[in-house]
Amino acid sequence: MTSNSITPKELYEQISQGLSINLIDVRTPVEFQEIHVDIAKNIPLDRLTPSALGLDPNAKDPVYVICRSGARGSQACQSLQRSGLANVVNVEGGTMAWANDGLPVIRGKKAVSLERQVRMVAGGIVFLASVLALAHDPRWAILAGFIGAGLFQAGLFDNCMMAMLLAKMPWNQAKGESAKI
Repeated sequence: MTSNSITPKELYEQISQGLSINLIDVRTPVEFQEIHVDIAKNIPLDRLTPSALGLDPNAKDPVYVICRSGARGSQACQSLQRSGLANVVNVEGGTMAWANDGLPVIRGKKAVSLERQVRMVAGGIVFLASVLALAHDPRWAILAGFIGAGLFQAGLFDNCMMAMLLAKMPWNQAKGESAKI
């Protein structure tokens, strides 16, 4: 199942023409607060369902999906299509491409991206497990192997369980919003 896509400039042109656009940003609330398109509504990927959108599943108007770089947006489009929404469009390159094209964004407090958090946590666990395997017990290497297998799976299927868990952590929620694990 493939999803349609649109460039940020093409979508901005539609917005500039006064068309009513339903743009969903699927990043974490903290990532959204850092930078986002002004008309975007934030519904994190782990909470995204057709009912969360408040749309009629038979609606003909497209639902546009944006994330940081396009990967989570593509996942969200596929998920929404499997749920029965037919007209779902991914914004190519995500918010990074939108900002790089010089299109207007709302900027807030700087945040550590979810992708960077995954690299830091995975790298830290592998490093610690390697040190423990060398210094104390070789069985610690199993933990490093488990993390490596998880990263391989994430790359192969473009779906990262560690990212989904990190997205629910309190530091990735907007102030006043509690993580629902």
